Amino acid sequence: MQLQVTNSPFSQEQVDLLNQLLPTLTENQKIWLSGYLASQATSGAAPAAAEGPAVQEAAAPQTSQAEAASKEVTILFGSQTGNGQMIAEDSSRRLKDQGYNVTVSSMDDFKTKNMKKVENLLVIVSTHGEGDPPDNAISFHEFLNGRKAPKLEDARFSVLALGDTSYEHFCQTGKDFDQRLEDLGGTRLYPRVDCDVDFDDDAEEWIQGVLSSLNELQEEPAQAAAAPAGAAASAAPATEQPAYSRTNPFRAEILDNINLNGRGSAKETRHIELSLEGSGLTFEPGDSLGMFPENDPLLVDQLIREMDWNPEETVVLNKQGDIRSLREALLSHFEITVLTKPLLEKMSKLTNNEKLSELLETEQADDLRSYLEGRDLLDLLKDYGPWQGGAADVVGNLRKIPPRLYSIASSPSANPDEVHLTVGAVRYDAHGRPRTGVCSGQCAERTDPGDTLPIYIQHNPNFKLPDNPSAPVIMVGPGTGIAPFRSFVEEREEVEADGKSWLFFGDQHFRTDFLYQTEWQQWLEEGSLSKMDVAFSRDNEEKVYVQHRILENSGEVYQWLQDGAFLYICGDEKRMAHDVHEALVTVLEQEGNMTHEAAEAYMLDLQQQKRYQRDVY
Repeated sequence: MQLQVTNSPFSQEQVDLLNQLLPTLTENQKIWLSGYLASQATSGAAPAAAEGPAVQEAAAPQTSQAEAASKEVTILFGSQTGNGQMIAEDSSRRLKDQGYNVTVSSMDDFKTKNMKKVENLLVIVSTHGEGDPPDNAISFHEFLNGRKAPKLEDARFSVLALGDTSYEHFCQTGKDFDQRLEDLGGTRLYPRVDCDVDFDDDAEEWIQGVLSSLNELQEEPAQAAAAPAGAAASAAPATEQPAYSRTNPFRAEILDNINLNGRGSAKETRHIELSLEGSGLTFEPGDSLGMFPENDPLLVDQLIREMDWNPEETVVLNKQGDIRSLREALLSHFEITVLTKPLLEKMSKLTNNEKLSELLETEQADDLRSYLEGRDLLDLLKDYGPWQGGAADVVGNLRKIPPRLYSIASSPSANPDEVHLTVGAVRYDAHGRPRTGVCSGQCAERTDPGDTLPIYIQHNPNFKLPDNPSAPVIMVGPGTGIAPFRSFVEEREEVEADGKSWLFFGDQHFRTDFLYQTEWQQWLEEGSLSKMDVAFSRDNEEKVYVQHRILENSGEVYQWLQDGAFLYICGDEKRMAHDVHEALVTVLEQEGNMTHEAAEAYMLDLQQQKRYQRDVY
């Protein structure tokens, strides 16, 4: 119901403001606001940030005045790319602003013997591959699901799950943790929230819900929280957050954009140099760069023609009510190149085409998976019309274009105020049409020196050079997986690291696909790189890959590991990273006389020591 001056105690100006605000609020925000106003009325003072009744779905346990809940909070994160850690650190700061004592730890650093002591547990975890936990969550995941896991009857918990709806096992690791904590006797402090790739709003709702539930459990309102939870971030010193971030990207000028592959190559790999001058952005070797791409204008125009839409029609972008023309929204805001099951379920409500409903039936899972592979929104609109409603109804079902992450290929010490990328252009034919990667296609076809790209730095603490420059390092990076190792060697050259270094690189052809060949050769001559083994799969009848080179050098690889070498893998997870892992297990079995189980345990121990790190995708 619309508020009016005649049916409320507000002035016309207040009514106008409230009518603009109220329709944009989520259910959680409405509940929080009602509690905030009620608390303000009864206390006569500004309430705690999340005061008021607990969110209804949270079913938070009620405690008496004499049994105030603990203000000790433990945040455990499992993160492959760094998103989980970023959210964990922000959540910690928000909780500390309200007087909570917070312990933040990655799951592999957390001492499991302390699990019995945990009273308020927040779990932030991503899902990797086919529903698997990220590398730094594997050991804790195994512990929690093992026989040694303690009963948690006195613990309260909440889970924030990070995932991608384009994968079949969306947020599976978070779902597993959530169920297991309940099975062990824990009480849900706030319901699990599952985040898609555009996680900012959902993560904000989760932390506000957690804060509300925690504050509700306290004997008295938290004195440190005189402002709403959403304002807590602004209370922190400005120096804690860079001016430019994921939510406020920097427009970086392209300094250079060249093709690294030789003439006749089946590949196109771009070396892109961007200026960071004036951004205040900093990074370390091993970090990634996030880039917000734009869709191909040709595809956008095809969509508009197919549906006979008006490109100048205005559409709403988000919950905040931002408006853009349809064409601009499809170019720069909405994802149109990936289909997911949730999208098809939403779109099925806009058509009477029974074939789409049949495709979504559970017994047709294989057919659905096959349909989603390699198709985009244009295919969907062509295949299952006629469609009801207009452009606004369709785009209202689309998610925001997710940023693309690229391993940084340069050292800030060697290239001040610059960041370099190694981007492989994705092109293929599928279902009767040529396809191009959204971001890689933009970099290869639609950007030139002088243009700018919206970027931010994604810190990755799980892929870092050893603190000791004398420690040996083994790097395995075929194709564009070579990128972070260029930054590693540049950095080690700058700091004059005296530890040995060994690089395994592979691609299709020596003549056309040896990325950064002259640089590697120069570093070998100068000693910044101690050893390099290459595998070019298409130069011989029998294909040779990096895992084969590792097996050929098994004795020396084993000795390096025994000497304390740090092992780094970057590149494709499904095939390369799996095959390299199996090759390393074979090395340990052969050279160390280990059983398969002992070799796997050795690799897990390396991982826990942070001597086995992966940047895989």
